[in-house]
Amino acid sequence: MTAIQFPATLDLVWVATVVLAGASTLLGLFIGWQAYRGFRRNASRSMRYLSVGLVLLTAVTFSAAFVGSALLRYGLLDASLRGPFTLVVRSLQFVGLAFIAYSLYARP
Repeated sequence: MTAIQFPATLDLVWVATVVLAGASTLLGLFIGWQAYRGFRRNASRSMRYLSVGLVLLTAVTFSAAFVGSALLRYGLLDASLRGPFTLVVRSLQFVGLAFIAYSLYARP
């Protein structure tokens, strides 16, 4: 196993990407948490699906994509797994959107 090779100088684009990925994840978690609080306050089934969908769509997929990209970039994950990994991330996005769509039409 080879050692992880980090760039000698920080690339501004890389730093901005990491910061935005982290901020997007935190914002997604915050929005999902607010929807979950709405579910708890009103016992609304649609708010539960909305909160799960938002967390899946934002926090889970952003985190999974970021971690997977880093593992691929630094050679800790075999390049042949790029396609299956992308499929998993896209599937999570689809499931998150399906939960959100269902929340719009769910009856109390």
